[in-house]
Amino acid sequence: MKYGFVIDNRKCIGCHACTTACKSEHQVPVGVNRTWVKQVEKGEFPNTRRLFSVMRCNHCTDAPCVDICPTEALYFRKDGIVDFDKDRCIGCKSCMQACPYDALYIDPETHTAAKCNYCAHRVDVGLEPACVNVCPEEAIISGDMDDPNSQITTLLSRQQVKVRKPEKGTVPNLFYIDADDASLNPTATERKDDYFWSSQSMGVGHFAKEAEKMAFSNGDLVHALMQSEAQLPAPNEGSKSVDVLMGKEARRIYDVADKGVLWGWEVSAYVWTKAIAAGAFLVPFLAWAFGFAEVNPVANGLGLGLGVLFLAITGILLVMDLDRPDRFLNVLLRPQWGSWLVKGGYAITIYGGLLTLLGAAAWFDWATIFTPVMWITAITAVVVAIYTAFLFAQAKGRDFWQSPTLAIHMLVHSLLAGAAIFGILSLFVENGNNWLPFLKNVLLVGLVVNLFTMLMELTMTHPTEDAKRTVDMILKGRYKNKFWLGVLILGNVIPLLVLFLGGGSAMILAIAGAMVLLGIWFTEDIWVEAPQRIPLS
Repeated sequence: MKYGFVIDNRKCIGCHACTTACKSEHQVPVGVNRTWVKQVEKGEFPNTRRLFSVMRCNHCTDAPCVDICPTEALYFRKDGIVDFDKDRCIGCKSCMQACPYDALYIDPETHTAAKCNYCAHRVDVGLEPACVNVCPEEAIISGDMDDPNSQITTLLSRQQVKVRKPEKGTVPNLFYIDADDASLNPTATERKDDYFWSSQSMGVGHFAKEAEKMAFSNGDLVHALMQSEAQLPAPNEGSKSVDVLMGKEARRIYDVADKGVLWGWEVSAYVWTKAIAAGAFLVPFLAWAFGFAEVNPVANGLGLGLGVLFLAITGILLVMDLDRPDRFLNVLLRPQWGSWLVKGGYAITIYGGLLTLLGAAAWFDWATIFTPVMWITAITAVVVAIYTAFLFAQAKGRDFWQSPTLAIHMLVHSLLAGAAIFGILSLFVENGNNWLPFLKNVLLVGLVVNLFTMLMELTMTHPTEDAKRTVDMILKGRYKNKFWLGVLILGNVIPLLVLFLGGGSAMILAIAGAMVLLGIWFTEDIWVEAPQRIPLS
């Protein structure tokens, strides 16, 4: 048994009955939707066409929201329906990042994730979903796709259908008849704040201005004029004719509101503090394990203390970003082991415990366990440094995060952050033999590798259009100043030159280290936020 939907665009009239029925059935709050109708206009007057596309959860066979959910709040039913349990949800918004179809939202009343669940409570008693029952044109067809006698199976066998974003490999079970890429592809049309109903009650001058901007079809002009009791000026009074008002490109004329940036500064900051927490241990470990420099007790103690401190800050930031912070222990107590959020949560917990154990071993002189625990802690620190790359990779909705170099990016940032923080502290503490030259070499090599990694990430590792749009946004768009000035020049080029030309004194290391830490912050802020600016529906 495998349930799915077919949307017959030949019949859909854009009445929004499915949206209102869904809201009524599930008591969906104002401002969010489980089902909605996106409307797009194509053509040039009088040869225009309006496209209606019902948008909702695709109940994917390989649903990335289920894979990334850390608490099994999202799960597969035996009949193929992707359902959710709001009582387990922690509001981490990972599922919203993973869904390529923008189908999930945070309920403003419960602060937990929600979406279309195929009206599973109705299906269980032999009824069809509410949207199917209410559609006046029978444009929404539901049923068991494994049943050869069902209507949906007949349609799928006889009609040419499309799915949204098949390249994502999610195997969606929502199919469209007579679909158009201008409507199904979210980047084919520009998202605007104004839609064609927003000017119906305005005056003549405002209406004429809005009509020019929004390119109504002839029928919409008549309807809007009747609503506003206004008349367009005659052509000889300086008005534009209707055919000039019509644009040639496909235009999005009705849609739901953009959800905006879901993971904000808290996530950027947590990636930054996590890099410091891992690097504060890894840098002195490398010096100790391979004999690159003397790690005196002060440096060793600082590494352990800084690791614990910034790890605690990381945990606080993670909890702050949850919409249900009261349930944060669900990640550890109700884990879904396929989620990298769970693996990362356990890695952070184990890393904190190991750092504490090393501190106790140094204090009580437990020499027999010191060496093996150091190596185990180093491995755990690497996992802590890079696990977010795998978490981002599970967020299939964001193409830019699918880079194969992201793990290297985060490991290099951890080593740079560790060397930078010790470079700043070298002004205030006693340094062991070769400690300052070692820090300088870590920073020099790290900066070179970091520049090369960024070059790879921004030029070679992203084949999709969404990823390329993100790169353009970083290099040429809203993030260009922060990238070129903050990331490249301040965070990489200047410290590289300072270290190369200025020697290896404590002051030089401190100056370079401060700039490197700022550069890492700017980088993580851009890398976290920019991909979220790409629309998913």
